[in-house]
Amino acid sequence: MDKDDKKIEEVLNKAGGDFSMFVTSLSMQALVSLGEIPNPADGKKESSPAQAKYIIDTLGMLSDKTKGNLTESENNIMEQTLYHLRMQYMELTKDKPKDLPADKSSTDKPEVKG
Repeated sequence: MDKDDKKIEEVLNKAGGDFSMFVTSLSMQALVSLGEIPNPADGKKESSPAQAKYIIDTLGMLSDKTKGNLTESENNIMEQTLYHLRMQYMELTKDKPKDLPADKSSTDKPEVKG
């Protein structure tokens, strides 16, 4: 590996090659969907439980698929993030009837029963 390759690798690692930053990025998206923080695009707080659930489930799947391959620090961040997001999701959806759509975007989709 020559000097240029090492510089490129260093820049790429700083830019997004860090697993913890990846988890944090997904977590921020979930927090926006949960209405916990404003959407950076428009500054508004709006909740979309269906989107939040998708992101949380994706993090859960990522956690399952990376078991045994993470450092202790990465594993702790993943576990704490998932716990925190799941608790916030439960709080957001606890009073919503199960048979009603969780957000406005889900009312546009036809219900499919198999």
